Amino acid sequence: MVQIPETLNPEDKNQKEGFEFCKNHELKTNIAEISKERIRRAGQKILADNQDRDGIEDLDVGFRVLKIDSTNMKDVYYIPDEYSQADLDNLESHIKEDRTGEDLLFQVMLDWGVPLSLPIEVKQIQGSSVYYVGIDSLVACFDTLTTDLIDEISKDKPLKFVSSELAIAHDQDKTNIKARFAQLSPDTQVKFI
Repeated sequence: MVQIPETLNPEDKNQKEGFEFCKNHELKTNIAEISKERIRRAGQKILADNQDRDGIEDLDVGFRVLKIDSTNMKDVYYIPDEYSQADLDNLESHIKEDRTGEDLLFQVMLDWGVPLSLPIEVKQIQGSSVYYVGIDSLVACFDTLTTDLIDEISKDKPLKFVSSELAIAHDQDKTNIKARFAQLSPDTQVKFI
């Protein structure tokens, strides 16, 4: 579902009831909040009405809210004559500092056409957060990569693996990681952002 968070007008008779509902339930007064609350309540009702069914406790009635944001990437289109050597040190990463692994994951999912509705599981492997999307259709890790970590991930034979250039210490590490995947999981597409 796509919902624009249109602000409710308490003076409009068609929106007054929704406005009051939001106020009474301490929600932001917009249409998107009403939609989210309806989905929450529908999920609770499904669980309550089906308590006698096997496996109902495992039914996922949650939902994901995504909001449009600015790009995860810094503006890296520069004119060489405008920068000194000191400025170049600041250009080490093209990813904005305030971005999380989850931010980067959703960008990659959009870039690769991976449905945003697929389940996402975060596993801690050797102290790193590794994101598994779908049934190993995409695996992502934006923490520091090691050979042991790559070996562990490659056991799952993901269709696609993505990481950040910040996750590697040297340029040759990128080549080594791609070669390791080629050896252990040859069908995995590997990408660095």
